[in-house]
Amino acid sequence: MFNRAEVVDKNFTHAVRHWDGPVAGRVGRDEAVDGVSSLTGQDVIELFESMVVSRHLDLIARELRTEQKSFYTIGSSGHEGNAAVGRVTRHTDPAFLHYRSGGFMAERSRKVPGIDMIRDTVLSQVACAEEPIAGGRHKVWGSKPMWVPPQTSTIASHLPKAVGTAMALQRGVKLGVDLPVPKDSIVVCNFGDATTNHATAQSAFNMASYAAYQRLPLPILFVCEDNGIGISVHTADGWIATNYGDRPAIRYIDADGLDVVSAFAAASRAVTLCREKRVPVFLHLKVVRLLGHAGTDVELAYHAQRIVEAAEAKDPVLATARRVMSFGLMTPEEVVAMYEDVRQRCRDHAEYAVSRPKLTSAVETMEPLAPLDEAAVMAEARGSASEDGRVKAFGGADALPEKLPPEHMAKQINRAMYDLMARYGDMVVFGEDVAQKGGVYGVTKELFRAFGNGRVFNTLLDETSILGLAQGFGLLGMLPFPELQYLAYYHNAEDQIRGEACSLQFFSQNQFRNPMVVRVGSFGYQKGFGGHFHNDNSIAALRDIPSLIVIAPSRGDDAVELIRSATALARVSGRVVAYLEPIALYMTRDLYEEGDGGWTTEYPPPGQAAEIGAPRVYHGDATDVCIITYANGVYFSLRAAAELQREHGVNARVVDLRWLNPLNEQAIVEQASACGACLVVDEGRRTGGVGEAIVTVLAEQCDPVPPVTRVAGHDTYVPLGPAARLVMPTEPDIVSGVMRLLERRQAASVAGSR
Repeated sequence: MFNRAEVVDKNFTHAVRHWDGPVAGRVGRDEAVDGVSSLTGQDVIELFESMVVSRHLDLIARELRTEQKSFYTIGSSGHEGNAAVGRVTRHTDPAFLHYRSGGFMAERSRKVPGIDMIRDTVLSQVACAEEPIAGGRHKVWGSKPMWVPPQTSTIASHLPKAVGTAMALQRGVKLGVDLPVPKDSIVVCNFGDATTNHATAQSAFNMASYAAYQRLPLPILFVCEDNGIGISVHTADGWIATNYGDRPAIRYIDADGLDVVSAFAAASRAVTLCREKRVPVFLHLKVVRLLGHAGTDVELAYHAQRIVEAAEAKDPVLATARRVMSFGLMTPEEVVAMYEDVRQRCRDHAEYAVSRPKLTSAVETMEPLAPLDEAAVMAEARGSASEDGRVKAFGGADALPEKLPPEHMAKQINRAMYDLMARYGDMVVFGEDVAQKGGVYGVTKELFRAFGNGRVFNTLLDETSILGLAQGFGLLGMLPFPELQYLAYYHNAEDQIRGEACSLQFFSQNQFRNPMVVRVGSFGYQKGFGGHFHNDNSIAALRDIPSLIVIAPSRGDDAVELIRSATALARVSGRVVAYLEPIALYMTRDLYEEGDGGWTTEYPPPGQAAEIGAPRVYHGDATDVCIITYANGVYFSLRAAAELQREHGVNARVVDLRWLNPLNEQAIVEQASACGACLVVDEGRRTGGVGEAIVTVLAEQCDPVPPVTRVAGHDTYVPLGPAARLVMPTEPDIVSGVMRLLERRQAASVAGSR
């Protein structure tokens, strides 16, 4: 039969009504059902009900789908045994859930008064704006009161931040941070067997294993729900047990997830071990997948009917019903009555849900995407640590940085980090080489000694782990400052920002947040050293991430004021900020000639911070041409502007955008319109670079549109050695670009006067 959901549904009621198995002694509801665990008759009844709820939510999703009223049919059928994990964990144990977690959610909802899990799930299925977690933006498992941060259609991407949360939990306890969950909480993370093969999952397991191997506390419960298949691709028999049964420092427990007694006993052991010993535990539950991957997946297209029927014969809901009846807890009639009562509750909620409001505008849809209280952010940015705290951090009143001579950008960022860490006791700095070494370029130098290894620490050489750790710290209310050594390394792990960190506020209606400031050594112009992995100019993958703030300083004082504002954006509005530091300008001191010190700056004293979105404008009275640029382009453009004035009598205004996402479109239009022409200097690639967006803004919003052109990087990787300068903008390129632009404007003017 084509409709396997109908088959499974009818099989259940038929099998229960005709059950004639033995009653192995009647068990009281308060009595243990076996001599192995504390599982009571009442536990079994409630677990069974949670499993039935999960099953009927799958069935109602398919019913609504046939009526074009439901938009998500990936279900939990066959995985309902994860209800046992929901029962033995607390509602304050942060849970990062796979999409087949209906049983877990139904069971956890018992722990929090006022939660109607059926109503909430059906509202989610029909994309209702009143749904309490995502507000109709996705069908997700999530709940603030149940401590379930929403995950989208996760394929392993939730594992690194689950491990990060477990690490952050223990680090927060060590630092005495006021955590939002109890100190003895554990982190729960479930997934399928196919998911374990993903590189992101391997990163998470490696991070957990490595930490535990060093005897660092890591209370995470990995729950692998092994149904033996990923959509249509089978997992090799024994692969999970072989691959994960003996991982260094990760405890392994397996159980039959189709048998509620076995699953409860194993989950109880796993949770106790994880909570008391603070170690990672891998709970391997054998389950089945019923009803295909989703409602649109016709399983008979790739499985023989006998294989499908063999899986259906292992239905865990039916197996649990038989347990309930064999314990004498319910009669067949009572089981069917419960089953049908839950079905009716689902249908009643579905009838209600389809009539409720949906999202009706782009503004409403995007409302939780990028929260910003600008006044509060700027007030925070202009605050400071106490005078005593600053003096202690810097080592004396005479060592306060605003009293010292001008310095280059790397030194000023380092000083700003001192200031911020003195102010925020829950700020943590981490990444490869950031502690004792002080970073590859010395930007975090001495922070380790000043603030200790609880707050400044090295990580594995794995950007996925670093960004997963950052999400964990942010989720638990701390202020993470992860460092990625090079922009190219970000691309190894970008989904941790794109798919996870930046989506959390959107899919939770700002109920959850994972604020962070990600410092990244960026861009090129390092005299050809290191090749493309150390001279990466690709920022397109950052700028197209909804809600991500991208900042690029070019000089020391700006860097300080910008990082203060970035920190406040994270602290106050929960934002994720990518802070791109141009490596080639880290140590640059001179601007026009050797020894002029023109690119060193004084340290901005506390109270000064960069206005959100505001550019820095050089030569603001110049009107011949406006050069719009950022990062290294600012340095080159200022030098080019001096040559233009000296050699050609051309006065150029130079605009340092500083904020690359979102762009300040109003400022771009105002600055370009004040001049007779506009040159965009974009060290990013011509395709996908910032320059494309700037030219579009000018074309759409300027009237009249000034003559405009671009000088941009070529669409290529950055090569090794001197050839690097052949494919990226240089000062001569800027000068010639301006002159061509002015010649074009002059020609147009002559033609227009005829």
